[in-house]
Parts: sequence; structure tokens; C-alpha cells
Amino acid sequence: MFLHYALRRPVLIRCTRRAYASAPPSQKQEPTTGTTKASEAPAKSSCIPNTVIDGVNYLKGQEPVIAKPDDEYPAWLWTILAPKVYPDDGPGGKAERVQRRRENKQRIKDQNFMKTQ
Repeated sequence: MFLHYALRRPVLIRCTRRAYASAPPSQKQEPTTGTTKASEAPAKSSCIPNTVIDGVNYLKGQEPVIAKPDDEYPAWLWTILAPKVYPDDGPGGKAERVQRRRENKQRIKDQNFMKTQ
């Protein structure tokens, strides 16, 4: 049982600093013209670069984990949370099976919930 917890990956990564979507009212904000530059890509991660991320280094004596800029991470990292899209390959295909399984699981959950009421 201990080995399971020792090898478990961390579930939640949180930043120690708070980032604002826009500048607070006390700071002067530069007016924008409505056009965006090609070099200014929107931020993909929620952590500011060079932020120490707590809870990731759970091994004793490990150096603190520091967030990197978005362009230093691999491109596939930003597609992990995107839902899977199955091609519609007709009746009996992969997409139909996945949808049917999802509906059956939800139906079973609903029935089990109603049994507790």
C-alpha cells in the first residue's frame, strides 16, 4: 500500500503567486489599439515563468520545481486536456461504441443514485 502512494503522481499543481487577467485598478494600463502582434502569443499555462510550484517535489532533498516559459514545454502538453474526437465510421464503429458506453455508464450511475433515495 505504501508503494502505491510513493509512486503516485501529484494530482494538483498550484502556483504560489496569483496572476491577474488584467492589471489592478491601481496600476496604469496602456491603451490597446485592438491589433495583436504575432510575437505576443496568449499564455497557455496558469503559472508565470520562474514561479516555484509547491507540491510537485515530494521527495526529500529535491530541488524546488520552477515553472518554465510556455515555449520551453513540448507542444503535445497543451493538447492533453482536449476531448478525444472519434471519426464517425458508421453503425457499429468506434464512435458509436464510445457513445453507447458513455450513455450506459451514466444510466447505471443514475439508477444507483435513485436506489439511495
